[in-house]
Amino acid sequence: MGDHLEAFVAKEKVQTVDYGVGSIQALEGIEHVRKRPGMYVGGTDIKALHHLVYEVVDNAIDEALMGFCTKISVTIHPDSSVTVEDNGRGIPVGPHPTKKDAHGKPMETVDVVMTVIGAGGKFGGGGYKVSGGLHGVGVSAVNALSEWMVTEVKRDGKLWQQKYQRGIPQGPIKQIGKVAKDDSGTKQTFKFDKVIFTEDIDYRFDTLVQRFREMAFVTRGVTLEFIDERNDREMTFYFEGGITSFVRYLNRNRENLHPVVYVEKEIEGVGIEAAVQYTDAYTESIYSFANTINTIDGGTHLTGLRSSLTRVINDYGRKNGFLKDADPNFSGDDTREGLTAIVSVKHPGPQFESQTKVKLMNPEVQTYVTQVVGEAFSTFLEENPQAAKAIIAKCLTSARARDAARKARDLVIRKSALESLTLPGKLADCSERDSSKTELYIVEGDSAGGSAKQGRDRHFQAILPLRGKIMNTERARLDKILSSNEIKALISALGTGIGDNFDIEGLRYGRVIIMTDADVDGSHIRTLLLTFFFRYMPQLIEEGHLYIAQPPLYRVAHKNSVKYAYTEKEKDKILKDVGEKASLQRYKGLGEMNPSQLWETTMNPENRTLLLVTVEDAAEADRTFDMLMGDAVDPRRKFIQTHAKAVRNLDI
Repeated sequence: MGDHLEAFVAKEKVQTVDYGVGSIQALEGIEHVRKRPGMYVGGTDIKALHHLVYEVVDNAIDEALMGFCTKISVTIHPDSSVTVEDNGRGIPVGPHPTKKDAHGKPMETVDVVMTVIGAGGKFGGGGYKVSGGLHGVGVSAVNALSEWMVTEVKRDGKLWQQKYQRGIPQGPIKQIGKVAKDDSGTKQTFKFDKVIFTEDIDYRFDTLVQRFREMAFVTRGVTLEFIDERNDREMTFYFEGGITSFVRYLNRNRENLHPVVYVEKEIEGVGIEAAVQYTDAYTESIYSFANTINTIDGGTHLTGLRSSLTRVINDYGRKNGFLKDADPNFSGDDTREGLTAIVSVKHPGPQFESQTKVKLMNPEVQTYVTQVVGEAFSTFLEENPQAAKAIIAKCLTSARARDAARKARDLVIRKSALESLTLPGKLADCSERDSSKTELYIVEGDSAGGSAKQGRDRHFQAILPLRGKIMNTERARLDKILSSNEIKALISALGTGIGDNFDIEGLRYGRVIIMTDADVDGSHIRTLLLTFFFRYMPQLIEEGHLYIAQPPLYRVAHKNSVKYAYTEKEKDKILKDVGEKASLQRYKGLGEMNPSQLWETTMNPENRTLLLVTVEDAAEADRTFDMLMGDAVDPRRKFIQTHAKAVRNLDI
């Protein structure tokens, strides 16, 4: 495996020895970036804010892909400025051979890279063969959207520095010191511009950690160090095993059916890596990368991986008598149950569906991946009959369960909505029929359901009380899940169908709000519901329809005024403001509130607080749900012990 990589890198080096001023090409100006940040980083929200960091780190990763960089360090400073430093070759310094300034003089190459959109060594084929940055858009867009930015370059024994304000160079580049002849690299420090990013947002440690972990997995042998000085947190990643390590990491709480199957090959200049392992889980975890970027919407490389696995398993099953002549072939769904797989391609000319690179479109990649994965997986099955038998048995069980689920689902669909609910009138519906205006509260218990029904605004708020805890959908197949009355009631109320038949167009309520007690049982019910939605109706979460209600913890009465506290901190502040003579009531459950209190504190849109449920990263959510709701006990115990104090937002 290592030999392949060394050969790959050696070949790259031959083609990229000339990384000088001549290999930096410029395409267009920067004026549009500040006016239209959406075109370059996808908007001005928290996602776009993190995108700034990714863009700068991508440049360092590009150097690592070429074999010139072994260490990347990312630091968030207390003022939320960010430093990204690498030990790559350093941006070339000197007059640019073709790009002129307004006075007709050659521009400084560092300024071309930092201020001209589309400038970079990624266009002429001279600087980079494979690149993950946004077509060279990256660092100049970050510069344009930053209040200030400082670039430092170590190259040819000299240390250079250039300063920018909102993308404009502050004078000529300066040499500020000397370094050892063999010391090279680039250091970028920037502070995002609050004129552009007007929301009250900041970098999230966990979001960045997840991205850096992925980058380190798919860029084997690079050390990626991340320091957050705002709260003294630090993590360092280094994976010699690359994507094989990634698959083991994802499966560490699951029972594996066989060792990881790994393949690496280059076809027509396109590097292809894949790692595959089946487990005893009921869901699939497949992640695809193109030039180290996580293509969350998949693309041709993912299609190639899936289709080749299905074809190989069917061929093997027929050839070895596991599938008889009368048996239908396994479907893609059957062959993906319990599958964990990573496919990573390195392409010199990647085509993406959009600027923010969520889907790879190159048609030839599908052919290459199908060929490479098909050959490797077919050989593995032939050489490991026990593993092959276990995989086929898993597919057979999945096919039978899917057939049973289809029959059960048809049964649910054939019944009228009222019949499929366990209690007539269990759902207290609203009169409004425009789903963009309606809300469904999923409430635990009949007493809270009663208060919610009386306290709600009947015009646009519907109530669905659930009795007891719903089934743990992480440990059950769809056919079993559909036999649960509580889940049938939920599916019928939402109107979207489930699994393969899910259709967001049928959603009867624009907001689906989970409202449970602020105690251990309430947390458990909330997690069970979130597990169900994450596994079987992920679109609800992705499209921003799922919320968690925040009922108050305390009622503080003082003289004629009543205030509600949603956190311990808030309670302490109210008590301090009104004095200790106030009477304090701790709400253990929603049922303790009368209907008007419940409306006033938790359901009235003017006063309430709702938490929007987001799944920023499917890999991390997948891992957490698997750990919290799956079969392995030890990881769950460790997780609960580690996060016990910060458990309030565990579900999100």
